[in-house]
Amino acid sequence: MAVRLNEDKEVVKRIQEGLKMKDGYCPCRLPKLPEYKCMCKEFKEQIADPTFEGYCHCMLYYKSKD
Repeated sequence: MAVRLNEDKEVVKRIQEGLKMKDGYCPCRLPKLPEYKCMCKEFKEQIADPTFEGYCHCMLYYKSKD
């Protein structure tokens, strides 16, 4: 299992700018809730799932099985 940043540098740049504007909360979600603080609760749960492979909600991170 490995977690890495999206290979698209423009996506990473935009998401990181959004994170700065929202004090570390997911820029893809409206409310600033603790479960939306990056790395969000949803993606942490996906990381824990051995069958999951894919991007987090905002496409900043990618989890691979290998």
